Amino acid sequence: MTGNPALNQNTFTDVQSARTGGVMTIQGTVNKTAILLALVVAAAAYTWRLYYTGDAEQLMPFTIGGAIGGFIVGMVTCFKKDWSPVTAPIYAVCEGLFIGGISAILDQRYPGIALEAVMLTFGTLAGLLGAFKMGIITASPAFKRGVIAATFGIALVYLVTFVLGLCHVPVSFMYDSSPLSIGISIFVVIIAALNLVIDFDFIQQGASVGAPKFLEWYAAFGLLVTLVWLYIEILRLLSKLNRRN
Repeated sequence: MTGNPALNQNTFTDVQSARTGGVMTIQGTVNKTAILLALVVAAAAYTWRLYYTGDAEQLMPFTIGGAIGGFIVGMVTCFKKDWSPVTAPIYAVCEGLFIGGISAILDQRYPGIALEAVMLTFGTLAGLLGAFKMGIITASPAFKRGVIAATFGIALVYLVTFVLGLCHVPVSFMYDSSPLSIGISIFVVIIAALNLVIDFDFIQQGASVGAPKFLEWYAAFGLLVTLVWLYIEILRLLSKLNRRN
């Protein structure tokens, strides 16, 4: 079981009948993840360049379109796992357009924040992966339950905040730079990071049971979902900290 909606304990049983064309491996999943990350970087570079070349009229449509498109394609991928060899790269491009746009806007306001967020995101990924491989941290049932509960709690709070915003009810503590807001962001970043451990466990399990080959793309997609979430939350946290300076 995983807190990541793209990866859960039912995935393997849901697709056992589709085991054709080879089996899932850890190295294959790593390769697919690298491809998706390359697509994210390429797409992000495009919207980043739009911002810094002064083409703001095109920037927002690409940024907003990337966010909406990424959400739609992500949901489709969750329900149609065998489509992931096609939908996962599309998701990566959409998220790259979105990330590039918001990163450029915030980096112009707080120079260097985007690079800091990227370094912290991949530093967290490397650190947790190393700890997982050495057995320092494991995805035990209790660990999974705690992370899943916290993840769904965060999702619920974000949903309520969004609805209240539509009703013009201010929820300033979620967006300002107060100690409470910063504390909330730190907590969310921690939970997002811990989801990586469960994603690693999912990939390891998939390889050990000989899951269908296409699940390499699906697992890479699930890992990318967590990385995108972690990056955005780190970016939000850094922007709050910068506003206090």
